[in-house]
Parts: sequence; C-alpha cells; structure tokens
Amino acid sequence: MDSSTLQLIILPAGIIAVLFALYLARDVLSRDTGTKAMQDVAATILEGAVAFIRRQYTTIAILALLGAVVLTALISVVETKEVADTDIFGVELGIRTGIAFLVGAACSMASGIIGMYISVKANLRTASAAQRSVVEAVQVAMRGGAVSGFLVVSLSLLGVYGMFAAMGGFTTPAVAPFLIVGFGFGASFVALFAQLGGGIYTKAADVGSDLVGKVEAGIPEDDPRNAGVIADLVGDNVGDCAGRGADLFESTAAENIGAMILGVAVYGIALRLGWPNPEAWIFFPLVVRSFGLLATILAMFTIRGREDADPMGMLNRGYWVTTALSAVALLFVTFVMMGSTNTDGATGSYDLPIWVFFFLAGLVGLATSIAFVYITQYYTAGAWRPVKEIAEASKTGPATNIISGVAVGFETTAVTAVVIVIALFVSHWLGEQAGLVNEAGVNVGGVFGTAVATMGMLMTTAYILAMDTFGPITDNAGGITEFSRAEAQARQITDRLDAVGNTTKALTKGYAIASASLAAFLLFSAYIDKVNLILLRSGRELMTSVNLADMNVFLAAFIASMIVYFFSSLAIRAVGKAASAIIVEVRRQFREMPGIMDYTQKPDYARVVDITTRAALREMILPGLVAVFTPVIVGILFGYEAVAGFLMIGTIAGVLLATVLNNGGGAWDNAKKFIESGHLTDSAGNVIGKKTDAHAAAVVGDTVGDPFKDTAGPSLHVLVKLFATITLVLAPLFVR
Repeated sequence: MDSSTLQLIILPAGIIAVLFALYLARDVLSRDTGTKAMQDVAATILEGAVAFIRRQYTTIAILALLGAVVLTALISVVETKEVADTDIFGVELGIRTGIAFLVGAACSMASGIIGMYISVKANLRTASAAQRSVVEAVQVAMRGGAVSGFLVVSLSLLGVYGMFAAMGGFTTPAVAPFLIVGFGFGASFVALFAQLGGGIYTKAADVGSDLVGKVEAGIPEDDPRNAGVIADLVGDNVGDCAGRGADLFESTAAENIGAMILGVAVYGIALRLGWPNPEAWIFFPLVVRSFGLLATILAMFTIRGREDADPMGMLNRGYWVTTALSAVALLFVTFVMMGSTNTDGATGSYDLPIWVFFFLAGLVGLATSIAFVYITQYYTAGAWRPVKEIAEASKTGPATNIISGVAVGFETTAVTAVVIVIALFVSHWLGEQAGLVNEAGVNVGGVFGTAVATMGMLMTTAYILAMDTFGPITDNAGGITEFSRAEAQARQITDRLDAVGNTTKALTKGYAIASASLAAFLLFSAYIDKVNLILLRSGRELMTSVNLADMNVFLAAFIASMIVYFFSSLAIRAVGKAASAIIVEVRRQFREMPGIMDYTQKPDYARVVDITTRAALREMILPGLVAVFTPVIVGILFGYEAVAGFLMIGTIAGVLLATVLNNGGGAWDNAKKFIESGHLTDSAGNVIGKKTDAHAAAVVGDTVGDPFKDTAGPSLHVLVKLFATITLVLAPLFVR
C-alpha cells in the first residue's frame, strides 16, 4: 500500500462513523423508556430544549449571514492581484470564502443540534436503566454520548475534505488549504455564540434553581417543587451538549485546516526533491483523523464491567483502548505516507527515516491527551486531595470554601503550563531532526512536528466528546429520577454516575484546552505562512519573527491579554444577571403559590424557561461581538505583525485563565458532591452530609464555580481559536 492509496480511507472512514452513530442512536432509542412519570418529565425537557435551540440558532443564523456578507465584501476588496496569496482573487475569492464560511457555520450548527437532541433522548433511557443496573445505565449514557461524538467528528472530517475537494484540492493541493480557512472561521463563529448562549442559559438556571431550592427552601436538588428545575435540566443539554459539540467541531476543523496549511510548506520541499506523492503531506492530517475515528469505534465495544465496578474505570478502559489503537494506527500511517521519502534530500541530525520522527511527534500528542485527562481527574475528582481540601474548608463556611477553590484553580496552571511546554518543545525538536529545509534555508520540520502532535491528540476526540456528553445525560437522568419520585436505588445509581459525569465534563474541558494549546503554535505558524505568501506576492520583505519590542506589537499583545479577562467578565456577569431574574421568579412562585410545597399546586416551569431563554440570548451578543471585532480592529490599526503578537499573547492568557476557571469550577462542584455522598466527617467521625452548614457553604462555592466552568471557561476555548481563524481569513486586510 502506498500513500496515495491510503488517502482513499478519508471518505469511507467518515461515512462509516456516521453509520455507526446511527447504529448507536437506534440502540439507545430502542431501550426501555421507564414509567409514565419519567416520560412526562423527559418530554418537558425536550420541549424546552428544542424551543431554546430554535430561538438561539435563528439568532446565530442571522448573525452568520451578516458575517458572510461582510466577509465576502472585505475579501473581494482586499484580495487584489498584487497581494493575493493565490491566483484566485477579488470577487471570486470573496464569494468562495463566504460560501466556505456559511458551510462551516451550518455544519457547526448541525453538530450542536445533533448533540442536544440525542442527549435529551438518552437521558430518559439512562434513568430507566438505572432502575435495573449500573452497567446498563453506563452503557446507555455512553452510547448516547458517542452518537454526538461520532457525528460531530465525522461531520468535521467530511466537511473539511468536501470543502478541500470543492476548492480544487485534487488539482491544486498547495492552494486549496488557504481557500478553506473560511470554513474554520464559520465554525468558530457559530461555536462561540452557541457556547456563550448555552453556557449562560445552563448556569443561570442552575444557580437560580440551587440557591432558592436547596439553600433557601431546603428541598433536594431536582425536586419537582422547584420552578427552576426544568430550566436547569434543559440547560444541561443546550450548554454541555449543544455548546460543547459546536466547540469541538470547530476545534477539529480549524486545527485540521491549520495543519494542512503547514503541510503545504513540506509539499514544496517534496516537489523539489522528487519525493513520491508529495500531496501526502497535505492529506496526512485527514488520514490520521480517519484512523482515529475507526479506532474509537472498536473501543466502544469494550465499555463493560461488573455491577460493583467503578463507572469511571469502565470509561477509562475505553479511553485506553482508543489511545492504544490510535498509536498503532499512527505508526502505520506515518510509515506508509512518509516512509517512502528520499531521505538523501533531507538534512536530518540522525541516521533515521523521516517517518520515525513524525511518528514520535504524534505520540507526544497522544501522551499530552493522556496527561490532561489525568491532570483534570486529579483536580476535579473526589478521590484526590484538591476536592477533599475544598470540602474540608467548607466546615468553616462559604468564605474559606471559596478561598480554597480559587487557590486550587490557580494551582492547576502550573502543571498545565509545564505539560504544554514539554509537548511543544519535544514535538518541535523531533520535527526539526527530520531536516526538512526549504529553499530559503528554513527548517519547517519543527512546526510540522507540532502539527503532527496536534493531529495525534485529535485522534481520540470522538471518545472524549462521548465522555463529555455522558455528563449531562447522567445529570438529566438523575433529575428525571428525582422529579418522577422513583425508587431510592435508582437515584443512588444516577448520583454515582452524575459524580462521574462531572469529572468527564471537566476532562473534556481539559482536553479542549490542551488541543488549543498545541494548536496555538500550529495556527500561529499557519498565519505567518499566509502573511508571507502575501508579502512574497507583493515583493515585500518576509516576516521571520515577531518583535515584541516594537510598540505596535506590544500594544496589540497587551490588548489581547486584556480581552481574555474582559470577555470572561462579560460572560460571568451575564450568568449573574440571568440568574437574578430566575431567583426573583422562583421566590415569587414559592411565596404566591404556597401549595407548591405540599404538591397541591404545580410550579410554572414554562415561565422560568422563557425568562432564562430570553436572558441567555440577550446576554450572549455583547461578549460575542467583542471577541469577533477586537482582532479585526487591532489588525487595521497596528498591522499584520501586531496581529501576530495579539495571537501569541491572547492564546497564552486564554489558555491559562480557562484552566483556572474550568478546574476550579469542577473542583467546587465535586466538593459539594463529596459532602452530599457522605464522605466528609467531623473530628469524632460523624458524617457531615446534606442540610448542614458545611453543605450550604459547598453549595455557595459550587454556585460561584458554575459560570466559571460551564460558561466563561469553555467559551475561552473557542475564543483563542476564533482569534486564529479570523486572522487567517483577514490576513490580506492586515497586510494592506
């Protein structure tokens, strides 16, 4: 088998993944749907989720259409023959870029809708399964999550491949990657608003419901007497499923396109040296991701265990199988696609084939994924020191709980930064040893090594997203069980799975941060490549470095770090505003409808859902527009080199702050669960559980962490990649 034959796997792999997702969906939907009371609750959740998604995506679609028109007009004006980086320019390129933007936006919206719909259908089946078996409940929830995982990743793969083909990739492979950057921008644009709107909705509902119901009224979580419960359960789906699906769709799409752009540089070397099938270096990212999908399909059949087994252990087993199979596939792909190159033309430091260096770089990416999975587990799971520390601090009140949680959040940046630095350094060093030197004497192997590491990490994306969606599915299952007043054993099982789900949701955020970090250098390098193509076309000096001592670059970098914090402030404040409206409404219903507490009156759930929906859609606009327009204004005012500084510093600040918000919020959440599960004791060994001062303090801490981990933190993942995609698309404007 040669590399040109291996490239044929891309389309079949994407289709197989779609068909497997449909098989899983059929399996989940065929499961028992529980009691009539469970079905009624699930139907109400579905109704609320569909109503929100319809209104949210209508708003986003309007914004996307306006964005496509503006983008088409800008590209048509700035991409003149003198500065265009390809032979396609002017109105033709503007129209192509606008179409790519809309296709990316449409695929991103489809990913979010699919993720939400399947999770809503799976939550009822998981609640029903929890009445019989832990293992069955785990399998139903994980398979429901995998439907979203496989469809999102396969849509991303097929979307990039389809746009590449539509833009003439098979005849002009060195040009097409630059023509499809609009696809990544469209995906990022939609993902930002989807994550913001869903995050604001879910956390406003969660905060409002918890503070009035659990703290003030003293009733259990997800109690049907709480008017905010349905909005809370709806929020789990529109935020953690729809938002995260759109997030990881744009991650895989943008990073794939960036890696293909870097592959163009190696393609030029391969042509000059006469290597067979030079296009392999451009197709490599797509082929690697195809094999990652196939590896994940096989791993899904390993999720099983005994009734007394740890559910997290069952999920980890599947993750390890995915990783091991991905490593084997990576070895095969690098050998076939890079093993036939003429190493006499390279100037490597060691007497080893080129493919060996890039295989090892890909392993670095897989190892980074593993490291972040376990780093996140350490900081957010109840079995380890950070969560226990926050729970212990709750004994002395909410103030010490919050102090401890903030400290844990800040602490997580240390190991996060160290792992990212090691991963980038090693993958870059390995790539350099391959000796891929272009005609200008520049070794491009190092940058391509970081791209291979990023692609290696993305091989497990479908499984990671399945684990993420597992969280809201089990959370909803617990709510349905509580709401329908099912037997205690079922609630105990869903509580166990909910605690695991909190950890898996945190894992995905850690994974997204890790991929954003590895991709930061990749996308930054892709921006430099595009700028240099434009400069070369216009006969100007190329940009070989970014001078932070230059005033314009320094100012742009300063603005970038500020925007990360200002954007987070807007997102967190939006949750606070929306939650305040919910708190007022839930309090009003308790006060004016006294029959709620003895079940003689039914709360007005629909009113709370409507208040939450309107607030979330209103509040998502400002932070979204700030994120989109700031890099454009910086580029127009300060120029293309300043934009490079903006990208560098904005990514670094965004990654570190997102780490604080994600892990700090996750630790607060599981500290509350740690107490609710009866694991906290006093000095005499007595259990400190629910309805105690320590529990009330933990609820306050969890409430503070909610907008951190589910609104601002995940939105920052999208923000740093939006910076990269929008600057890639508008590079000609900044050069002019």
